Amino acid sequence: MTQIYDLQIIMAHSGGPQSHQRPIQQDWAHREYIEVITGSIKKISDFLNSFDTSCRSRLATLNDKLTQLEKRVEYIEARVCYKRGDIILAAVYCFIHKEQ
Repeated sequence: MTQIYDLQIIMAHSGGPQSHQRPIQQDWAHREYIEVITGSIKKISDFLNSFDTSCRSRLATLNDKLTQLEKRVEYIEARVCYKRGDIILAAVYCFIHKEQ
């Protein structure tokens, strides 16, 4: 009976069986929290990479369309200038607008 009593006293002073479990439980909770944060950061990173790729693709498409429109406008300006019959003025006009 004294051995049981001594064991109870030792466990009471050491915090009992719970004293070793508390740091372990806190460690697991901390690890789970880090895992959730890490997963969230990965999802955000994946989204941003996907968004970047999509934006670059769309901007490249817009750039191509704008380049085509600019060429059409230059062509139409040249045709309008030529049809007026004022070839010298057309050349000067087109030269000035190309410089801008």
